[in-house]
Amino acid sequence: MKKSTLLITLAIMSISFGAFAQAKDTTASADAWTLKQCIEYALANSLTVQRSSYNVENYEVNLLQSKMNLLPTLNGQISTGWSWGRSVNPVTNSFVSQQLNSLSPAATSSLTVFNGLRIQNLIKQNTKDVQASKEDLQKTKNDLVLNIASLFVTVIFNKEQVQNATFQLRSTQQQFERTKKQVAAGSLPKANELNLDAQVATNEVNLINRENALALSFLQLKQALQLPASTPLDVTMPVVDVEELELDQSRQEIFEMAKETLPEVRSAALKVQSATYAVRAARGSLYPRLSLNGSINSNYSSASDRMRFVSDGGPVQSLLTPIGVVGAAGGAIVYGSQQVPSGQYVDGYGRTDQIKDNVFKQLNFALTIPIFNNFQTRATYQRSIITRRLAEISQKEINQTLRQSVETAYNDAVSASKTYNSSLRQVAAREEAYRMTKQRFDIGAVPYVEYQVSENDYFQSKSDLARAKYDFILKKKVLDFYQGKTLEY
Repeated sequence: MKKSTLLITLAIMSISFGAFAQAKDTTASADAWTLKQCIEYALANSLTVQRSSYNVENYEVNLLQSKMNLLPTLNGQISTGWSWGRSVNPVTNSFVSQQLNSLSPAATSSLTVFNGLRIQNLIKQNTKDVQASKEDLQKTKNDLVLNIASLFVTVIFNKEQVQNATFQLRSTQQQFERTKKQVAAGSLPKANELNLDAQVATNEVNLINRENALALSFLQLKQALQLPASTPLDVTMPVVDVEELELDQSRQEIFEMAKETLPEVRSAALKVQSATYAVRAARGSLYPRLSLNGSINSNYSSASDRMRFVSDGGPVQSLLTPIGVVGAAGGAIVYGSQQVPSGQYVDGYGRTDQIKDNVFKQLNFALTIPIFNNFQTRATYQRSIITRRLAEISQKEINQTLRQSVETAYNDAVSASKTYNSSLRQVAAREEAYRMTKQRFDIGAVPYVEYQVSENDYFQSKSDLARAKYDFILKKKVLDFYQGKTLEY
């Protein structure tokens, strides 16, 4: 795992391992998943991550292929055929009138000596593409980790909301039972009992709504993990020490750190470099190309199966043969001299002997000068320049988006911190107010409406505190991720 993925994983995992104390949740099952387990499972089973991994492999294949272009090509070919009637014996180049079977094995090779450094620039371009694809893979993993962390925190928040609603319902039920006894004894009016009965029903509905929200958040987490909805799943409920989370960096400092940390920033820079090498490679196609070519060929003909000249090592003899007559009829005969090697024709000139004797080798240099190719080469070069400019624009957009994201995350974290601190004071005040109101209500000193308002305010403040707490934690950890902090857990 590369540094950026490790940083974000550690940063988000610190929600449940670093800044949190040891988990204590009596409702969690023994096999409850931690955030670390959720992230590891998601990374191992995400189809999006697998698709990005194959993209990396595809670019690696392109890089290997471009490197192989530096080596000479080598291709073999074997052709065979049959002919009838008057044809040319490929071995002797003489005409024959018979059924003919021929066999021609060949091998060719070509090496590019110079093509305007196009191959070298393609190698550099594909190298940058591989590096950029790996950074894109890291971004895909980071996005997945952030999504899983957000869903995990939502589950924890809803579990705490269920606990809060359960506690409120139990408190109201206990008050209802106490009031029933007081009404039966004639200490309180019947209306108090009826109002508390209605409040119990209201709190039961509230608990059901909280449980439904928890079930939905579990479903969303399972879907992100690509688990069936029927799969049993529970998560740990850590205790939070929010006071350790401090905003000790400015917006600009976090932004500068993020530019060095986030893979999408590095990927954008690498894609600009790749586009630059693509321009150079396309420009190389405008230059002449020099290549070295070689080939080796041979052939066999069935017409020569029974004709094989075997030299006996003797001297070449001059043989006089008549070539014409000078003068009128009966004139002088003109003879020509023909050099005949010493030896004789024998039968048994088979396929192996013919192919061995008829080997032909060739080696040549070829210089190709581009003059006019229907504007194709020039158009490719111009398109590569446009692609580079688009890559530069994308890089600027990513940096601008990152700056805006950091600024927004910083403002959100500051706001969440203030909201959390205010919620702490609100809970403390409303808890004390509820305690005092409950004592007075128990002795009949305050009406039920005042008690109900105090109770609802108290438990609503606890719900708001839980929301502010987890909101602040997640936003602070996102800022830590931008800063590239290495957190222990």
